[in-house]
Amino acid sequence: MKIGPLQNPAVPLKAEAPGAKPVTTPALPPQAEASAKVALSSTATQLAGAAGDGSFDGAKVGAISHAIHSGTYKINPEAIADKLMANAKELLSGKAG
Repeated sequence: MKIGPLQNPAVPLKAEAPGAKPVTTPALPPQAEASAKVALSSTATQLAGAAGDGSFDGAKVGAISHAIHSGTYKINPEAIADKLMANAKELLSGKAG
């Protein structure tokens, strides 16, 4: 992507008061090129898909919240480590979905 001077460097705005100098603002940058590509991981794709389905288990959230506040919530470090390793392997293998 080439960065250089803008085609239309300033757009004049209305003056605030009579006799005041006009205020200018830079023009908007050009749109992204059609060749720009974004790849999401499979996890990000799953999360994006789940965000719009409206599923929400209020009872589960309440139970977890209660366990955290009461100090009885158990963290499973092995499960966290396994998911972190799987995600790292996915990123390093170049798979995007």
